[in-house]
Amino acid sequence: MSVKVKSTKHLTLVSLVLMIFTSVYGFNNIPRSFYKMGYAAIPWYILSGITFFIPFAFMLSEFGAAFKDEKGGIYSWMEKSVGAKFAFMATFMWYASYVIWMVNVASGVWVPISNAIFGKDTTQTWALFGLTGPKTLGILGMLWIIFVTFISTKGLDKIKKVTSLGGTAVALLNVVLLVGSLLVLIGNHGQLAQPITGLSSFISSPDPAYSGNMISSFAFVVFAIFAYGGIEVVGGLVDETENAEKNFPKGVVISAIIISVGYALGLFLVGIFTNWSNVMTGNGVHLGNVGYVVMSNLGYSLGSAFGASEATCLALAHGVARFVGLSMFLALAGAFFTLMFSPLKQLIEGTPAKLWPGKMAEMKNGMPQRAMWIQATIVCVIIALVSFGGENMSGFFVVLVAMTNVAMTLPYMFISFAFAPFKKNKDIIKPFEIFKTDRSALIWTIVVMFTVGFANFFSIIQPALEGKLSITLQSIGGPVFFAAVAWFMYSHYEKKYLNKNIPFANKNFK
Repeated sequence: MSVKVKSTKHLTLVSLVLMIFTSVYGFNNIPRSFYKMGYAAIPWYILSGITFFIPFAFMLSEFGAAFKDEKGGIYSWMEKSVGAKFAFMATFMWYASYVIWMVNVASGVWVPISNAIFGKDTTQTWALFGLTGPKTLGILGMLWIIFVTFISTKGLDKIKKVTSLGGTAVALLNVVLLVGSLLVLIGNHGQLAQPITGLSSFISSPDPAYSGNMISSFAFVVFAIFAYGGIEVVGGLVDETENAEKNFPKGVVISAIIISVGYALGLFLVGIFTNWSNVMTGNGVHLGNVGYVVMSNLGYSLGSAFGASEATCLALAHGVARFVGLSMFLALAGAFFTLMFSPLKQLIEGTPAKLWPGKMAEMKNGMPQRAMWIQATIVCVIIALVSFGGENMSGFFVVLVAMTNVAMTLPYMFISFAFAPFKKNKDIIKPFEIFKTDRSALIWTIVVMFTVGFANFFSIIQPALEGKLSITLQSIGGPVFFAAVAWFMYSHYEKKYLNKNIPFANKNFK
């Protein structure tokens, strides 16, 4: 009986891979990237995969295997490799960006539901209690946050079921893209909707805003890094993974390779049935709905390639749009259930309990339940302010998003920076090593940090060069603000407990 109970509380290799896949792989990133860059996005994804995602995933695998018994995830890794204040500032900045992600996506999660039911986005016409548009979506967003928090506080078993379903839905969505694209290719006798005209097709974007603009192209690397972001979230699941020393690094490596190949292949497949000039320049096509536009076009193109009638082509288009809506909702739900607890769990479990007020650090069912409800309250308050606060609050949210864009990727530099001292510290037992020497670890640390820093630099200066200096200042101000808050919190804790040699200052006395 005890063995059975234990097995239900731990993640298998397959469950871990699905959880990573759901948290990281965003199917919508493929049509959005094609919208921005066409085939020219493929080299940037490959380059970002080689210089950031795969080596970064390898680093996380080594960290995870070495600290398999630690519950604090990335905080514990950085704290034991560099120091507590460094770790707290990086982890807090990283956590804050996910809170804003929740605010941003909680209302948007209803768009795929609308597509699943109606075959298109009708959310702007929804009315609840006499309220229309953004206010209705705001209320639904708050209800969604409360629902996800309630389920998540029940423990990992409940979350595992949702994330496994979400991972399966995304996998099926990619199967539809792959099979549908190949059928269109066969039906069109090998002719691509977006023709390849030599090497220039993979270098120059069909979008005039990016074509010939190297700064915009360099800034696109941040978009690729965002697409790869989230793998560090599962750092808090090392202690929940069966045979973690072996399965956690294996799960991370398998996921990293699948995701990198998946993005590059997906971009090419979109070009089989999507002509950029004909589809992407249509009225009403934007980053928010381009995923549905592209996949609807797949359904239409599939019928057209085999000589179906106009009515049949349109029916296929609506059918695929509904399937995409359902799949993307399940994928978003899976990501939500993981991100609702994992970043907070890492922040709470890794840090000293006395750093947090009251009983905020208490754990029940393996979850920081009290902290999760506080988090839900904060997210709901921000959603309410943005939804009901008029244009001023909408503008405030635009500022929040700009502040977190850079704040979400900068912690990757902190984590990779901690890898070099981690490798040099021979007192840390490392049961799994991909980087065999300190020199190779240092080289790849520099490569990853340079990639993230390079991308962020151009992402920050691009708005200023386009006359939007305020966005540039906000992008810089976000990380500075979050780092300052973290520094103040930890300094207060140091002054109150560490400097007085109170035993509870040690995180082992929780």
